[in-house]
Amino acid sequence: MPKKLLALVVAFCLFISVFFTAPVSQAIDTSSGNLDTITKQLADLNDALNKSIAATKPLQSELDKMKKQIDDIKNEVAAIEAATQIKEKEIENGYEDLAEKEKIIEGTVRNYYIHNYYNTPLLIFLSADDASEMTQTLAYQRAKTRQDKTIITNIALSIVDLEEKKQQLEQQQRWLTATKADLDEKSAKLDEVVKGAVAYQSELSGKIAELSAQQQAIITARSGGFTFTLGDNGLADEYIASLEGFKAQAPGGYFAAFSFGAYTHRKGMSQYGARGRAQAGQNTNQILKAYYGKEPTNVNTDGDISVSGYGSMNFETTYLYGIAEMPSSWHPEALKAQAIAARTYAHRYKSEGKEICTTESCQVFNKGKSDNPPQAWKDAVDQTKGQILEGVTTYYASTHGGFADPIGWDTTDGSGGSTFIDKSYDKLGGSPWLYKSWWRQGYSTSGATCGRSNPWLSPEEMADIVNAALALRNGGLDTSRITPVTTSCWPGNPYSMNELRSLVSGSISSATSVSVTQGNGTTNTVVINGISFSGSEFKTAFNLRAPGYLSIPQSGFAFFNIERK
Repeated sequence: MPKKLLALVVAFCLFISVFFTAPVSQAIDTSSGNLDTITKQLADLNDALNKSIAATKPLQSELDKMKKQIDDIKNEVAAIEAATQIKEKEIENGYEDLAEKEKIIEGTVRNYYIHNYYNTPLLIFLSADDASEMTQTLAYQRAKTRQDKTIITNIALSIVDLEEKKQQLEQQQRWLTATKADLDEKSAKLDEVVKGAVAYQSELSGKIAELSAQQQAIITARSGGFTFTLGDNGLADEYIASLEGFKAQAPGGYFAAFSFGAYTHRKGMSQYGARGRAQAGQNTNQILKAYYGKEPTNVNTDGDISVSGYGSMNFETTYLYGIAEMPSSWHPEALKAQAIAARTYAHRYKSEGKEICTTESCQVFNKGKSDNPPQAWKDAVDQTKGQILEGVTTYYASTHGGFADPIGWDTTDGSGGSTFIDKSYDKLGGSPWLYKSWWRQGYSTSGATCGRSNPWLSPEEMADIVNAALALRNGGLDTSRITPVTTSCWPGNPYSMNELRSLVSGSISSATSVSVTQGNGTTNTVVINGISFSGSEFKTAFNLRAPGYLSIPQSGFAFFNIERK
């Protein structure tokens, strides 16, 4: 503002403060409500952001919400900034207008002083010729004075208004500068948090694949890293690992995990199922069609196959005679189905000129059996010579647990339900592993137990598995330490039961209840003490944390039950 104009305004204000007793007030719109709202939003956002950053692994959805909030506030700030620019222009125009009014107010203020000084009632009285003239002069002078006062007052109020608007504008500009800097800082921090959260989500989605080498070894060993070979050995089961043994001998309140099926991938033929079907009257072709969807065709299988460790040998009369995958005492139709499945599996290696291994990784070959094959098995191979299933990879395993891929329920009526075990072909075939609690290393009833005397879990041990499942679900811990506490057979540095319980949110100290729901060949949910897990989620935690060699030995699926006495 020009100094001369400012001096005039100050003088006028002092003057009217003496001569007039009724001050004039002016309402000012500072938009403070809007600024306060945004300031509060920023404070709330800052609090939420700090909490999210402080959290171990913030959720992506929350971060997206915060990012949107920052973007919304930035839009509001931009709108205020645009309005500020308009106000700044208005103030600039106002001062330009005041410059034009400077001459007017100079003359008006001068006249106002003159009128008030020279036109007092006494002077007018002395100079007037009569009362009428004096009255007219007084009225004129009073009207002129009021007009001067009005002009001066309006211009003065305009100046005051502009000064107040200028102060508001400067405050608003300072606020905008600080707010934009604050938003930029929060945006940068948020970007860092978002990147961390995205990486964490990626970690969660692949956490099983990224388990430590030790954990992956445990999972592989317990979840079907191999498919057991029946061979010609005698079969036996353990009473202590059966449901009957659990109910008769386990302490009250204890738990046991029972698997539907053994170490199995559940693909193709169940060997015990084939035996059950043969004993129920099905022939070889019916068995093969049930498990593979096709009947065999004849091809030329003359010639040799390359066998690891033995070199080249005749495909039919040496290699196939030595396949040790099914007891030769079983039903002839089951043996022939096995011979065709084994021939089909190996024929691909033969036709492609590849060497075939002699272990469960391919199919088991026994040179002693090949040199002196049992008559029943030799007959099965000879009677099916040249027969294969074209276009099929003939997977097979000992026991599928009543459900097979791709046929579904492997039962007498093709359906599941609560009685599927009783009507399964695995049971008709006499499988000792259809419903069993696995606690030894491998299949043998004399396998190592890691110092345990039974396959049962105390309420505290089951609670520990629940806590492990929660830790794997929630993250935030060193999950590589979620391994069996029995380090005598599983080396490592596992959390103790008390340590894990203290670190896991929502942990339990003792398992007191269990409920399991089964689906179409899979375990849908396991609920312990009201905490629900998917079947696969619980199986993973069980196979990582259960003590000793306790396991749910299935590869690629989860089909089991939890019993409580």
